[in-house]
Amino acid sequence: MKKLIATLLFAAAVLSASAQEEKKSEIVKTGINFGPLPAIGYSSDLGWHYGALTDIYWYGDGSVYPDYRWKVNVEASWYSKGNSVYHAFFDSKYFIPGIRVSADITYLGNKTSNFYGFNGASANYIKALDKIVEGQGLYLMRRDNFRVELTAQGKIGKSHWGWVGGLAYNYYKTGHAVNKGLDADKTKDIALYDVYVDHNVIPEQEANGGHHLELKAGVVFDTRDHENNPSRGTNLEVFFFGSPDILNGNRGGYNNHYLKMAVHFKQFFTLVPDRLVFGGHVAYQGLIAGNAPFYTLQTIMPINRKNIITDGLGTTNTVRGTVINRFLGNGYVWGNLELRWSFVRFRLFNQNFILATNPFFDLGMVVQPYRLEQQKSLALDNTKIATNTLTGQDVLVSDLYTGNAEGLHMSAGIGLHIIMNQNFNINFEFAKDFFDGKKAGWDNNDGAGIGINVGLNYIF
Repeated sequence: MKKLIATLLFAAAVLSASAQEEKKSEIVKTGINFGPLPAIGYSSDLGWHYGALTDIYWYGDGSVYPDYRWKVNVEASWYSKGNSVYHAFFDSKYFIPGIRVSADITYLGNKTSNFYGFNGASANYIKALDKIVEGQGLYLMRRDNFRVELTAQGKIGKSHWGWVGGLAYNYYKTGHAVNKGLDADKTKDIALYDVYVDHNVIPEQEANGGHHLELKAGVVFDTRDHENNPSRGTNLEVFFFGSPDILNGNRGGYNNHYLKMAVHFKQFFTLVPDRLVFGGHVAYQGLIAGNAPFYTLQTIMPINRKNIITDGLGTTNTVRGTVINRFLGNGYVWGNLELRWSFVRFRLFNQNFILATNPFFDLGMVVQPYRLEQQKSLALDNTKIATNTLTGQDVLVSDLYTGNAEGLHMSAGIGLHIIMNQNFNINFEFAKDFFDGKKAGWDNNDGAGIGINVGLNYIF
């Protein structure tokens, strides 16, 4: 990790020294602008990423640049571990005068979705079994998601305050993982998901997924100078979202009505004009009332989607360097601190480019447990379900519950960003989770090694 950071910083210094001392004036973009790219990337959690994507921006006469009149994002891509993405997104502050409209239609096919259990430190992470081992995928399940989402925002008078409202439909299909490497005999391919269903940690009524009509409403305060690459300003979002369980039919009185609250506070300070920015983000998302189904726990709800996949808590969108969706519960708090250094600005192919690096520090934890009493029942079952290939020891059902109280999970890392016209941002980020304050050494219960992600945009 030290060698990686040193290499990135050295490269940044060389490129910065070769750049002109004075910032060149940016080209004011007008008309239509395309950002077609092969969707080539890598994620430690999902594997190699391949396909195609494009961002299409309409800048009109350029009078609102670097803002755009409207934006369309389209992607069709696949991951080497079996997941697929089909996505279309539209966003505009000017399509309807005075109202910002964004719309999203997405299908995420996750036949081998990672599932590590509930309540953070309470769920044991055995790295040797975090893959398909002799036909068994202990930490794999199926979680397909089809969503259609519409969000509207407007100003409150002439202030920096605004309102937001939204409507979404989500269909989730969950179950046993599907992969050619898994044993067809389900008595040999035992997954944590299966154990949770058998012990009623995951209720039978929601084990196979469901349909949800979701509503969202709240307020926004925003003084940022630019939304996608801010150098100064404050952004506060406070909103509620939830679902009446009206689409899943009669399940013997069982229901998944739920209401959640989300708070996001982001602050940006210019340290060196046009060069160095400090950014901070503190967030909370938690259950206010009702019974959220287990397959919605990892949904970190945004007001506007900066990224196609916004799952957490853990990995690329929240606590980078941990394994994906490692910490699931009814409620979370987390924070992200970054220094964003724009070390080169240049023009190429009639486009404005910035090269930036962002050393960062992330932290977060579960603050509202989910079905913890049911999870504790695992401690009473000494049935063997797997063999730890690293130690040769039997893994029992009781080993899947640690009995540990949840604590603060932390990580740190660095990224490289290629930003075009202040809006289109390709990122390469590397992170490592570390000591959580409870024991000396690296905390391998959050994951081990360096997490790598190649994707789009800053995470906040």
